[in-house]
Amino acid sequence: MKVAVIQLQASDNKARNIEKAEAFVKEALKKGSQFILLPEVFVYRGLLQSSSERRAIAERIPGEATRPLMALARKHHVFILAGSVYERPSKEQKEGKCYNTSVLIDDRGQIRVRYRKIHLFDAVIGARKIKESDMFLAGKKTVDSDVKGFRVGLSICYDLRFPDLYQRYAQDGIEVLCVPAAFTYETGKAHWEILLRSRAIENLCYVLAPNQAGKPARGNALYGHSMIINPWGEVLAKASGQKEEIIYANLDKKVLQQKRRILPSLRRE
Repeated sequence: MKVAVIQLQASDNKARNIEKAEAFVKEALKKGSQFILLPEVFVYRGLLQSSSERRAIAERIPGEATRPLMALARKHHVFILAGSVYERPSKEQKEGKCYNTSVLIDDRGQIRVRYRKIHLFDAVIGARKIKESDMFLAGKKTVDSDVKGFRVGLSICYDLRFPDLYQRYAQDGIEVLCVPAAFTYETGKAHWEILLRSRAIENLCYVLAPNQAGKPARGNALYGHSMIINPWGEVLAKASGQKEEIIYANLDKKVLQQKRRILPSLRRE
């Protein structure tokens, strides 16, 4: 299965971000990609400090951000992971909180599954305090699906630091781990590749990690370096630190099975 991992720098212009995402997906389609992944919050990068701003950006699913991708998936018979969008909850929150939701669109253009980010990023980066729990509601459960014969498990960004989440996926037979992200520069340069390769190695899974890049007008600098990693922890493709680009690789079921025969650590007694 040929996969395309898209690295973007989203701005605080939602409509323009959606247009850009569509353009990159179309470019990946020209290369014969069968599974195309966008990064976390590709639709909007802003501080979202006010409840009114969050309400303006959040949407129902399907909505403004996902419908164009659904049309492309249906037309070209491909799977697309809308890395994450701001999902408006069914019951409006007084604080204007929403879900950070990853949406898997299948090759018929239908929403196959959605995953709501479980672990919210509350941290201090330099002099800046980040508290996603002020903006987002936490998801409650893992989500997986079939993509072109591969079993795929969904996660988002900060989830990467919680190995038990991925161990649950591996125990359930997952073969590909998706980690769309907006990983910050400071934490990324220290931990991004190490954590991604660790999740691949310990679970003997492919890891697909589209990250955002660059310094937005509002918010922290982002690390880029989107990656595709095989079950042996080898980096098959890696993006730059700053540029918007697409990286590609082929996922091979035989490689996955071979590595799991060598190290049968996932085998149940």
